[in-house]
Amino acid sequence: MVFAKRLREGVIRGEITSSIRIWTSPHVKVGNSYKMADGHIEIESITPIGLPDITHAMAVASGFHGVIDLLKVAKHGPGSNVYLIRFHYLPPHARRPAQAKKTTPLSPAS
Repeated sequence: MVFAKRLREGVIRGEITSSIRIWTSPHVKVGNSYKMADGHIEIESITPIGLPDITHAMAVASGFHGVIDLLKVAKHGPGSNVYLIRFHYLPPHARRPAQAKKTTPLSPAS
């Protein structure tokens, strides 16, 4: 996922954990991670919503001043489907449990 330059620091600090996107279909998948800065964004959920469902609180939580500010940025291409995407930022050295290296027990010294 690509974020407006002014939002990136808030995402990295964990202050922004949701985004409203207007697409023809979802461009991200739940559980996948996407490169951002030195780390990654991991998608937690994608919920289809309607334009009237977008509240001031949702816009502010997404890093915008209000709904109008958000709508100026949220539309990507010809899409008309509105999605609420929840995510979290993974710093460069953080790993998801499924990505952690498997370790084998050491055999006792003889």
